[in-house]
Amino acid sequence: MRKALRWLLALVVLIGTVSTAGAATAAEPKAVDIKDRLLSIPGMSLIEEKPYTGYRFFVLNYTQPVDHRHPSKGTFQQRITVLHKDVSRPTVFYTGGYNVSTTPSRREPTQIVDGNQVSMEYRYFTPSRPAPADWSKLDIWQAASDQHRIFEALKPVYSENWISTGGSKGGMTATYYERFYPRDMDGVVAYVAPNDVVNKEDSAYDRFFARVGTEECRDKLNGVQREALVRRAPLEKKYAAYAAENGYTFDTIGSLDRAYEAVVLDYVWGFWQYSTLADCADIPADAKNATDEAIWDSVDTISGFSAYTDQGLETYTPYYYQAGTQLGAPTIHFPHIEKKYIRYGYQPPRNFVPRSIPMKFEPWAMRDVDTWVKHNARHMLFVYGENDPWGAEPFRLGHGARDSYVMTAPGMNHGANVAGLVPDQKALATARILDWADVAPAKVQENPSAARPLAKFDAKLDQRDVEREPALRP
Repeated sequence: MRKALRWLLALVVLIGTVSTAGAATAAEPKAVDIKDRLLSIPGMSLIEEKPYTGYRFFVLNYTQPVDHRHPSKGTFQQRITVLHKDVSRPTVFYTGGYNVSTTPSRREPTQIVDGNQVSMEYRYFTPSRPAPADWSKLDIWQAASDQHRIFEALKPVYSENWISTGGSKGGMTATYYERFYPRDMDGVVAYVAPNDVVNKEDSAYDRFFARVGTEECRDKLNGVQREALVRRAPLEKKYAAYAAENGYTFDTIGSLDRAYEAVVLDYVWGFWQYSTLADCADIPADAKNATDEAIWDSVDTISGFSAYTDQGLETYTPYYYQAGTQLGAPTIHFPHIEKKYIRYGYQPPRNFVPRSIPMKFEPWAMRDVDTWVKHNARHMLFVYGENDPWGAEPFRLGHGARDSYVMTAPGMNHGANVAGLVPDQKALATARILDWADVAPAKVQENPSAARPLAKFDAKLDQRDVEREPALRP
């Protein structure tokens, strides 16, 4: 009888254990798909998902206030993309400062840390533009606040370390974001970021063009630029025919003549921004005896005769607006060209923005950022190209900077990157990025010279060439 009772008691305990285990298994939460997690964020909506091996890639809209100081006064849809690898990996926050690409790509820091990447379209670049557009709300603080809200929305999903990055205007954007929200990011990698502290003082650019490259190359470029203005009459006839054929107009800049000179005066700058010393071989060696076609082709290839048409300017209205209100814009001189050939000189950003949009310059904006970086930079890396005109006025670090660096890639242009640095700087920069992202392997912590990107190079994902824009746009 006792044996029967013991057997019955054991059976009850066993059944209870099985039932409890079954209940525990049933109670385990099912893993939530990353798309569902992203779309559960208030204000986030899906535009499309594109496949890419090893990743999930989403194009999304995020609802932003037009004015972060007064969120109740209207919203707009800001386009972002998410290249998702794993929530356990660090995240790189990228913007180019212009439109966002909807093709999967991976910026250099993303490859270095083998992480996720969030990319943001800069406010007021279509379609991320309020309607109607209150242009007074396009400034560096409002844009930094866009990034801050996106970061706060995504941080619960991507909880590991974050690094912000961007090239050119995107590098400027990453720097301004750090200035206004220094607690968000764990590191900043700003590529080829111009720093026009005093808008009316641009002699650094004149000194740059007097020494860049070789004398032979400078002479060839200067010769073509001068000859394009000497032959203004016949080449403007060609320009008029070109404009008519393509339906181009010149209402914003004011005339075909103004547009022609603007394109020609961009020529030397545009060459050094996007080309290398080796490309000088393609420049007509004897400009005075070159054909009109050769002069036209060289200028068009480098500067682009569509750049200052209404159609060419329209996409970049937000940039020119910011250049004329906060960022500043360079002015250079042309000692190799007689004054009689230059009618307008480097024209101000006001000439490239429709007159219906009011503009007023704020000279304190860049001084504030420059001062902040010098005294407060922390975990910031600035990378410049030796032959890039935009690097003539770089960010510099002061005594208050901590674990921050300014490095220059020899011989490189506006596409300068960590990979182009000299070996010891390349290793140091890579090691610091890995450390900021909290993914530095033990051997790198012990020996920074061993630092390498954690992800293998992917020819489709890893863009190494500069994103070409018309000259005089960073």
